[in-house]
Amino acid sequence: MPPPASNPLEPVFQTVAAFSRRLLIAPDTAPDDHRLRPLLSLSLAPPPPPPPPSEVLKEKDAKVAPLTHKEEVGRATWMLLHTIAAQFPDEPTRQQKRDAKELMALISRLYPCKECADHFKEVLKANPVQAGSQAEFSQWMCYVHNVVNRSLGKTIFPCQRVNARWGKLDCPERSCDLEGANDIMPNR
Repeated sequence: MPPPASNPLEPVFQTVAAFSRRLLIAPDTAPDDHRLRPLLSLSLAPPPPPPPPSEVLKEKDAKVAPLTHKEEVGRATWMLLHTIAAQFPDEPTRQQKRDAKELMALISRLYPCKECADHFKEVLKANPVQAGSQAEFSQWMCYVHNVVNRSLGKTIFPCQRVNARWGKLDCPERSCDLEGANDIMPNR
């Protein structure tokens, strides 16, 4: 019979640790990858410090830069707004309708380009938010986007194609996360 453990729960910890070594957080990685670690580790000892990330960007090697050009910020903003409109409920609550209107008001006040924000305020004043349904909100969003595009001399998007361009996301309600947030334009 083995000598008694110093902690009566030590056999439980050992069993859980042995089991968790078989459950990996990053199962698609190479065996020597530092990201491989047990799903659960129980011990009374303090955990070792995590290894330094191997993917830390060095300033000189960084290929990711902040969005500084008005056009880049504009494209990202319109992508977000059209996606929100595409996901908007077919029968929104009063609160969801208020939220849609408030979102547009907030953007017109907080947008990082003052000239653009001021123009968007004018667009909103002339074209109040229409958020009675997903279809109405998506069509309104397309219309105001085209108002902005006209003022910039850009191509007008045919609003009858709005659902084909920004249709519903491929995820069940409330299960979408920010995975892929670094992708500017996911393939659909």
